[in-house]
Amino acid sequence: MAGMNAINLQATLFDFAIGELVRQHRESFQPLWTADSWAKLLIWLALNCGCSGDRDSLEAYAEALGPGLTGRMRRIFFERELEDLELRVLADPAEPQVLVLPLGPAGPLDHGRVVAALERLGLLARVAAEPQRWQQLEAALALPWQELF
Repeated sequence: MAGMNAINLQATLFDFAIGELVRQHRESFQPLWTADSWAKLLIWLALNCGCSGDRDSLEAYAEALGPGLTGRMRRIFFERELEDLELRVLADPAEPQVLVLPLGPAGPLDHGRVVAALERLGLLARVAAEPQRWQQLEAALALPWQELF
């Protein structure tokens, strides 16, 4: 620990703690995989930090978080790792597509494993189900969101 100072240790602890907090509570905010679920998490965090529920207070809280922390929390909120399928799924509804990446060595992804992952996560009905609409991007698959009218 010779190279670690108190500020670095505190930053590491904070980063770890906020990541775990988001992971442990992200399933609580329904409907999953929506901007509404993300907003509910932010409101819950703000209220638990002593903010009132009024608009000005919530906006001040969001501003205080800053884009770096907010972006990291959002990435954790919309990311899932399925170790048994060796897949990572990034399903942020603000993005045009869901990304599926291998956890192990890069290579073509087996569509059966991808479908199993999407089904387990409740995403199968929310993305384009036709594999011909899926786009191979190096080691990742990009699946467009289902167009909902």
